[in-house]
Amino acid sequence: MSVTLNHTGITVGDLDRSIALFSDLFEFELVSRAPRDPDLISRVIGVPGARVEIAYMRNASGGTVELLAYSGPDERQAFAPRACDLGSLHLGFNVDIDAALAKASKHGLEPMGEVIVIDAGPNQGARIAYLRNPEGLVLELIQAP
Repeated sequence: MSVTLNHTGITVGDLDRSIALFSDLFEFELVSRAPRDPDLISRVIGVPGARVEIAYMRNASGGTVELLAYSGPDERQAFAPRACDLGSLHLGFNVDIDAALAKASKHGLEPMGEVIVIDAGPNQGARIAYLRNPEGLVLELIQAP
């Protein structure tokens, strides 16, 4: 069996703001945006009363993100672990780091630490920075050496 990555799904609070972030900062294009059947979503995720609108976005390299904005059930929780906490995830993007950092604040992204140069491994010599948006999403910016 051949296995390939289909998409990365991210639960967001503000779908419009998240679409703008991925469009402006990472050059993703909106492929589709629509609500889903609440009964079907509730059954697939195992949460009664789930209501969601989903936007699919794709960039030129073929990367696809699925942005999910739930409006139900009412008792949803925020999840913003530190990068070292179990269950923490991040997305890494190859960018011009200075240009991306210049745009980051208009999207509510805040640095989690410093911009550093990697000293070993497959990204040796690259500059990287970790950023977090107000909803807790962690993004890694990577600029090749």
